[in-house]
Amino acid sequence: MELTNIKKVKDGKYLKNYDLTYINKAGKEKKYEIVSRREIHEPADLGKKSSGVSIVVTANDKLLLLREFRMGVNKEIMNLVAGMIEEGETIEDCIRRELFEETGLSVKRIIKILPASYAAVAISDTSTNIAFVEAEGEFSDHTSENEQIKPRFYSRQEVEELLQTESFSSRCQLIAYMFTEYPFPPVR
Repeated sequence: MELTNIKKVKDGKYLKNYDLTYINKAGKEKKYEIVSRREIHEPADLGKKSSGVSIVVTANDKLLLLREFRMGVNKEIMNLVAGMIEEGETIEDCIRRELFEETGLSVKRIIKILPASYAAVAISDTSTNIAFVEAEGEFSDHTSENEQIKPRFYSRQEVEELLQTESFSSRCQLIAYMFTEYPFPPVR
């Protein structure tokens, strides 16, 4: 596959829409649509830099999950603490800020930050890091007026039940399953 053209078709507040033109393996032109959080001018710009973080939070052998209303699906889903890295912010600062904003909790220890991975590879070049964190403190609400988040720590048994009864974001579902099946966090 050879990328021959990138054209911005819409510039939204948070997402930019692009048409990509490829020459496929049969030598024919293939148009493909994507969204990005960043400006794309050339092929090297695609997926160039992590734009955010998903945070796997544990405390006292329990997993923090958010019951969060997501406008894109018009319902509450189970999710991880997550957010976008702000201009000039380190990933560690983003982790601390997002954990506090969405839960009121503080970072006790950052265990591991994985390299960036693609969040929705079929439709976007957006990449985010996954961080494993131990938290401390008490829940309090510091969310914006456009966020509806209910944080709670769950035991392994409770997470097993949620996996059968609730809607999840895909990364959260995978983390929840791993939490029920393996020693956690699964990093050294």
